[in-house]
Amino acid sequence: MKVSLTARIFIGMLLAILLGHWYNISHTAAELDVFASRISILSDIFLRLIKMIIAPLVFATLVVGVAKVGDFKSVGRIGLKTILYFQFATILALLLGLLLVNFFEPGKIMNLQIPAQSASSGVSAKGLNAKDFITHVIPKSIVEAMANNDILPIVVFALFFGLAAASVGEKAKMVVNAMDAVSHIMFKVTNFVMKFAPYGVFGAVAAVVAKQGLSVISGYLYLIATFYGGLLFFGLVILGLICYFLKIPFVKLLQHIREPILLAFSTASSESAFPKTIEALEKYGCSNRIISFVLPLGYSFNLDGSIMYMAFATQFIAQAYGMDLNIQQQIMMLLMLLVTSKGMAGVPRASMVVIAGMLESFNIPEAGLLLILGVDQILDMGRSATNVVGNAVATAVVSKWEKEL
Repeated sequence: MKVSLTARIFIGMLLAILLGHWYNISHTAAELDVFASRISILSDIFLRLIKMIIAPLVFATLVVGVAKVGDFKSVGRIGLKTILYFQFATILALLLGLLLVNFFEPGKIMNLQIPAQSASSGVSAKGLNAKDFITHVIPKSIVEAMANNDILPIVVFALFFGLAAASVGEKAKMVVNAMDAVSHIMFKVTNFVMKFAPYGVFGAVAAVVAKQGLSVISGYLYLIATFYGGLLFFGLVILGLICYFLKIPFVKLLQHIREPILLAFSTASSESAFPKTIEALEKYGCSNRIISFVLPLGYSFNLDGSIMYMAFATQFIAQAYGMDLNIQQQIMMLLMLLVTSKGMAGVPRASMVVIAGMLESFNIPEAGLLLILGVDQILDMGRSATNVVGNAVATAVVSKWEKEL
């Protein structure tokens, strides 16, 4: 009997929780650090294998997609629809994050031990700088962008390359066919890499549970329950209603992307699910050219779970320090996050970096980040899974608008 990848990943998670918990209650702190660093090698290997795939896969699929679209007008039309949907989804995610934290008030109810304002979180704020953003988006070297796995610069170069290939016409057909072959080869490589996924998941979860123990969940249960409730509401109700009004079979879509969702959840990485999401959406019936255009952009502009978390966490920390931000300040926060959340996908711990910037902007003690660092991995699992659902729905929506679903 063949066991599916989803089942093997789930089994890996359960075994990791059991092993991590046993290690946590039976070993010293020093031994736990050694164990966590060793067992997490499995997840490091898996995530590095995934990163190895992403740059060539994004470049090849996007070039083929744009070349098939064929002209500036079509690319511009699809691009405008995509960006408009991304902005709409971002606003909904930010509003839900703020409504959740204001209604349930976890910062006030939980009575947490507040870190001293002088304490350092180890996360530095990154302010929005238009020049830095532009120089990041437009690559000086496509080789450098691919080496750093910066999706946005790769997307920009692939758009130019694909449009140029389309305008050259018959002479570029051989190159486009070669790129099509590269994308199919990369999907085969993906299948090889995915065989290691259960072991990567096992390493990631075992390391977290061993170091932090199951008690970290009970101490922050109210915060975790509130945030996960919001993620479920956004992922199932809000995105479900969008699909319902556009006559997109939402339940069928969820069934197709269940593997990428579980992969993103268990590794706390949206990137790890990227190749499998492409395959799932193709099987679902989305156009290949729409998938190759929308999905890479979504990884920089449409991370719904992460965006919702930024608003939620900033206000949570303010509440914990007894700072009530008024409605004008919260609207300002929403507008700032609408801009600063874009193009941050390539930055390690991007959500934490943006939150640090928000804290600085509203004179909230940066030490408040210490309140959420302990459970950030657990919260990251949920928001990574939501990012996958959000980008899958975005691709289905644009495919529907283009009458290619």
